Amino acid sequence: MSGSARLLRLSIPLVRTHGFTREALARSVLDLPPSEVHSTPLSDSAVSALFGTGDLARKALIRAWLDDGICHIQSQPTGSTLREVLRARLEFNEPVLRHLPEAFALLASPTYGLPPLDPRPALRHSFNIADEACHVTGDASLQVRKPDDSDYSSSNHVQLEWYERRGSLAAIYTASELHQMTSPKTAYDFLDSLLTGSSNLKSSLNEVSIFSSYFVKSCVGIVKSSGIL
Repeated sequence: MSGSARLLRLSIPLVRTHGFTREALARSVLDLPPSEVHSTPLSDSAVSALFGTGDLARKALIRAWLDDGICHIQSQPTGSTLREVLRARLEFNEPVLRHLPEAFALLASPTYGLPPLDPRPALRHSFNIADEACHVTGDASLQVRKPDDSDYSSSNHVQLEWYERRGSLAAIYTASELHQMTSPKTAYDFLDSLLTGSSNLKSSLNEVSIFSSYFVKSCVGIVKSSGIL
């Protein structure tokens, strides 16, 4: 593991108290093993050299935290249900919940220039959670083989089904996570209601599109209400 990767890992617990900030990255060296620990945080120039200038460093920390969330899904006990896995992932958000609206807004913001916000990073986040949840639960109804572009025998139906199932589950998780940001106490019941109301987690692409539209509008609303934009 590279030095910057190690420091990113050490920065993740600091998000609880310092948010997804350059300060969290700078203070990561204070948690190194005794033989390597620093007496003072990294300088701002050192943070830039290791993780990128400006908000690029913050985005690196956000992505590291998202990756840690995938590891959290993978660590769930054998035999966990889909409901249990998704609830565990929502629980993973709780210690940093107040920092998430700004984090997702930052991921959605362009590196240069002004908005509009790009929802693709957050949607990719939800799709990755859906895909990992499918693997971890071992639910036969969700284990549709991923289409292989080199396999010309793969039917369009199989390809559509693979993406449709995960798209539906990603939409459910996205809606639940957005709900969690505004109403944490009811987020788990909300997730349960969506899982119960979806027939075998399969919906039309039109329904997924509706959820995606809901995500964009909700994300912008959360960001504005937080005073970020």
